[in-house]
Amino acid sequence: MTWLQRYRVWHYVTNSVCVLPSVSIVVALVAVRLFHRLDDALGLESSFDPDGIRTLLGTLAGSMFTFVVFVCSALLIAVQLASAQLTPRIIALVFRDPVTKYSLTLFVFIFTYSLAVLIRIDTTVPVISTRVATYGFIVSMITFLFLIDHVGKTLRPSGALRRVAGIGRQVIEDVYPRLLVNSPERLPESDGIPSGPSRTILNPRDGAVLAFDIPGLRSLAERTDCIIELVPQVGDHIALGDPLFRVYGGTADLDERALCQFVAVGQERTPEQDSTFAFRIMVDIASKALSPAINDPTTAVLAIDQIHHLLRNVGNRCLDDERLRDSAGRLRLLYRTPAWQDFVHLAVTEIRHFGGESIQIARRLRAMLENLIQSLPEERVPRLQQELNLLNRSAERFFVDPEDRALADVSDLQGVGGKRAVEPQAKAGLK
Repeated sequence: MTWLQRYRVWHYVTNSVCVLPSVSIVVALVAVRLFHRLDDALGLESSFDPDGIRTLLGTLAGSMFTFVVFVCSALLIAVQLASAQLTPRIIALVFRDPVTKYSLTLFVFIFTYSLAVLIRIDTTVPVISTRVATYGFIVSMITFLFLIDHVGKTLRPSGALRRVAGIGRQVIEDVYPRLLVNSPERLPESDGIPSGPSRTILNPRDGAVLAFDIPGLRSLAERTDCIIELVPQVGDHIALGDPLFRVYGGTADLDERALCQFVAVGQERTPEQDSTFAFRIMVDIASKALSPAINDPTTAVLAIDQIHHLLRNVGNRCLDDERLRDSAGRLRLLYRTPAWQDFVHLAVTEIRHFGGESIQIARRLRAMLENLIQSLPEERVPRLQQELNLLNRSAERFFVDPEDRALADVSDLQGVGGKRAVEPQAKAGLK
């Protein structure tokens, strides 16, 4: 099985809500058979009336079916609300929610198990099988109550933003493992790269670049004694026939079809290796909240809260263009990752434009930029200072009244209502 096939299987299992419940049906049928044999082997018989147990198990099975319908309905509602009120980019995260998937799996298991036990009750009542069904229903009731609480919290903008930020933080740490203080960034190198590629391999299908196999590509480059360059960046949309790889040097036995098996191209972006996707989702949520139809700057402030902390995480990491070498120091693989200015543009520009007339947004963005200027390494400051200057010019353009302009010039981590995020003397030193 190739890396691409393994990735597709993993991606489908991770993003699908039907895999685990389908498996639980088979597990339930096997479990009923095993417990029934165990009852027969131990000679256990319950003193309860078989007709009463049939009624009980029928009621339990009906209740479990209701739970299954509720979970499916709640999932559809969550998708609709997330798409309409937040952003369509968050729909995939709803389907990946482990609490919803495991709850649905438990409900389907108990439903199938109860029906399987029910049809096996004749003149005697199996003790172990019946007790597992009964106690399983009690566990399902507790899970159902927990699920209601979980779904209600997940649909809140703060909960959705916090989850997106957590995923983004994990991806950033995976893509950029080195801290800036321990490994200073280097300028892009050109040594070891021939003047022109010997081969250009075209993309075999439309879609967004989801992920690629770094160890596999480097190993292939070593075996064929070449340099492989992945042309698109993870997250880019690439059309059929666009350049996918450039190969420099090497032998002629490099299989183009095998090389394409190291890159996953899909329908939409995913967060596995896309370090900017979490920023994209949060900026979209803030932009929709700032639209005239919704006009909810407080939700945009919640998005800026998470963007603030995630941008600080990025600013403390080494963001070199990745150039991987073999054990002998020869360049083998080139691929692109976003630079610091890309993250800053994505995090600030659209929110500043859409929220230009909001004092709340101006104050929260100012608090974020001034805090990052103070807390991040010196090489990150020029880009942040440029954004702060743009924010000042936007305030001059939108807030004509001196009183409004004075309010917009204050840093506030709450947007409106909190204390100044930067002391006056510290702020004066930034100008």
